Amino acid sequence: MSEVKTPPDSARPDPAPASSGAAGRPARRRPPRSPERRRQIRRNTLVGWSFILPNFVGFAVFTLVPVTAAFALAFMEWNSFSSPQWVGLANFQRMIGDENFRVALFNTLFYAGGHIPLTLVAALALAIVLNRKIRGVKFFRTAAFFPYITSLVAVAVVWNMLFNPTLGPVNQFLEFLGVTNPPGWTASTDWAMPAVIITSVWRDMGYYMVLYLAGLQTIPEEYYEAARVDGANAWQRFWHVTLPGLRPVTFFVVVMLTIQSFKILDLIVVMTDGGPGRSTLVLAQLIYREGIREGRFGYSSAIALVLFFIVLTVTVVQFRINERGKNR
Repeated sequence: MSEVKTPPDSARPDPAPASSGAAGRPARRRPPRSPERRRQIRRNTLVGWSFILPNFVGFAVFTLVPVTAAFALAFMEWNSFSSPQWVGLANFQRMIGDENFRVALFNTLFYAGGHIPLTLVAALALAIVLNRKIRGVKFFRTAAFFPYITSLVAVAVVWNMLFNPTLGPVNQFLEFLGVTNPPGWTASTDWAMPAVIITSVWRDMGYYMVLYLAGLQTIPEEYYEAARVDGANAWQRFWHVTLPGLRPVTFFVVVMLTIQSFKILDLIVVMTDGGPGRSTLVLAQLIYREGIREGRFGYSSAIALVLFFIVLTVTVVQFRINERGKNR
């Protein structure tokens, strides 16, 4: 029987060092950086800050500081001629009994309830039509986008002329169709807000059409071919292929439209200035009136804070719904 010989100590492998990792492999030591390498890293860092810092300083001076100050002013009384006085929740208690606030809140919700779905549907319909290979498609895409880059004042003035109750082409066309008592539009307390919504939808749908066009062109054509092979008709292809493929774009459009709708101000100021009466008074305009015209900056900031939390809540709910839809 042969004897088993043990190898000498010099032939045995070295044991793993104490600083080895969990897998038993020796930890890698980063080589020391040379002075030239350190100077390059420092130079790259300074170049990066030189790009970021001007934008950040502008954001801090013109947005972050004023917004923070507005939050603080919501709990104070200040008219810009005297020192701010701490009043606690008095501005919010006053808001509850303020009829102008309730009217403005209802009008803002009314505008958002009409503007968001109508713009969404109009933009999607335009995108689907202009996504086809039709003659002059580039011209029609440009024409649809043109209102968005047109001066808002010009848009408001032209639509005010179109909505003129007696001489406007809109009512003349309705009378031609047989409508005996056409709406008064911007001169009527009942029709002023719908007139503003129609104008706003006409102006904004071109921009969101471009987003939907980009989304439509990312849907693979193979999905539609597979649906045709399975016998799906046009509506079924739209419902089961197009809409799911546009889900990220639709979510972005809804969030942007929501924020845009709740802070509507410029179009209403030019078209109706909140009238007739208070029929088109919205929260953003009430904030402007209370703060700039009346000098009640504390109360104005309190309304702005409420508007901020309304938009924040709606946006968070939209994100939750979108995440829930992804997990299905």
